[in-house]
Amino acid sequence: MSGVVLYAQDTHSEAHASGHAGAQEEVLTELCSVLFASLPRRDQRRRGVEYVRGLLAAEGRKSIRNMAALTGGATTEQGLHHFISGSTWDWAEVRGQLARYLARVALPSAWVVRPMIIPKAGEHSVGVDRRYFPAFGQILNAQQAFGVWAASDRMSSPVNWRLHLSGAWLDDGQRRIRASIPASLSPEETLGECAIEVCRELVVGQGLPRLPVVLDSREADAATTVRQLRGAGLPFLVRVGGTQLLSASDAAAPARHAELPAHQIMGAAKQLRREAVWTDHGPAGVARTSLVAALRVGLPARASRFGAPEQVGARRGLLLLGEWRDSGRWPSGLWLTDLTDAPPGALLRLSKLIGRVDRDCAEIADQVGIRDYAGRSFGGWHRHLTLASAAHAITAVAGAAAQESRAS
Repeated sequence: MSGVVLYAQDTHSEAHASGHAGAQEEVLTELCSVLFASLPRRDQRRRGVEYVRGLLAAEGRKSIRNMAALTGGATTEQGLHHFISGSTWDWAEVRGQLARYLARVALPSAWVVRPMIIPKAGEHSVGVDRRYFPAFGQILNAQQAFGVWAASDRMSSPVNWRLHLSGAWLDDGQRRIRASIPASLSPEETLGECAIEVCRELVVGQGLPRLPVVLDSREADAATTVRQLRGAGLPFLVRVGGTQLLSASDAAAPARHAELPAHQIMGAAKQLRREAVWTDHGPAGVARTSLVAALRVGLPARASRFGAPEQVGARRGLLLLGEWRDSGRWPSGLWLTDLTDAPPGALLRLSKLIGRVDRDCAEIADQVGIRDYAGRSFGGWHRHLTLASAAHAITAVAGAAAQESRAS
C-alpha cells in the first residue's frame, strides 16, 4: 500500500484509498494525453505512459529495471532505456505542456526556483563534481541542478530543470562527447546565472504567465540576480543576506540615499512593523504570525560597461521586506522585490512558498524518483527529470483534489 496512509482498517479507509487511486488514474490519463501529443510515434507515446506509471508504482529506487518488471520484463526494459537515453524527443516541448497544464488546473501564485543536490558514487554521471555545498556544510560528490516549481498554498510541482555544468565538463571535449552535451552549452555559468536561466527559458521561452519568481539568492550576488531578472522582464521576490548593500531611499530609512547593509536598513524600521498571518507548509499546515515591514530601496550604484555611472532609475523601484519571528531588533528574513504595490503581508505569504516546495520535494518528488536517474547522458538526465516531474504533478494534483473533496 505504498503512498497511501491508512488511518484505520475499515471500509472508510479502503474507500478513501480506492478514491485516491481512481483520482490519480484520471489525472494520469488526462495529463499524459497532453504531454505526449507532440511525440510523433505511437510507440513513443506508449513508452512515455509506461515510464510515468513505473515512476508512480515501482517500489524502492525507480530504476528502469524495477519499473519494467511491473509490465513486461526485459523487452520493456530495453524499450524504456532507449526511450530515455537513446531517443530524440524534445523534453522542452513536454515541459512546456506540463507547465501550461499546471497553470490551468493548479492556478500557481509564483514560479519558485530551488536548487537540488544529487549525490553520486562515481565520476561519470553528467555534471557530477566534487565541491563544497554550504547547505550541507561539507564536500560532496554530486550533481547540482535548479528546478522551477509552479507553486501555490495548496500544492507545488516542478516544471523545468537546468543542470549546472562546470568548466571541468564544458572544457573537456571527450567528456562532452561521452555525455552528449550540446555545443550550445558554453561558456560555464555561475550558479546564480543557472538559477535565472532555468526560469527565463521556461517562462519567456515558452510564453508562460509572468508570475513572480521566488528564489533564495543569499549564496549569490543578489544585485546581479535582480538585474538579470529585470532584464528578462520577470517580476521577483528574492531572499537576500543581511550584508547585502542597498541604497536606502525611503524617508523612514536611516541615512537616506546612503548605501547600507540590508539588515541595518530594516533594523531601523521597528516602528513600521505590523502583524501578518501566514501558513506554515509543514505537515501540520498551521497558521502562524510574524511581524513584517517594508521600505523602499535601490540597488547599489555600479559603473556601466561604458564606464559611466548606472542610471538612478535603473536602480530604484524596489522594496526591502523584513520579517521578525520575535520582538528583537534584527529581522529573521530579508527579501527584495519589485512588487512595490503588494502589501507586506501578501509578500510574506509569497515567500513562504519555498517551504511548500521543499515539503513537496521530500514527500512527492523524491518518492517518484526525481534523483534516481542512473545513466550518464545529458539527454537521458533531462528526459528522466521531465517524466519524474510529470509523475510528481499527477500525485500532487490528485492529492490536492482529494483533500479538497474531504474538506467539503
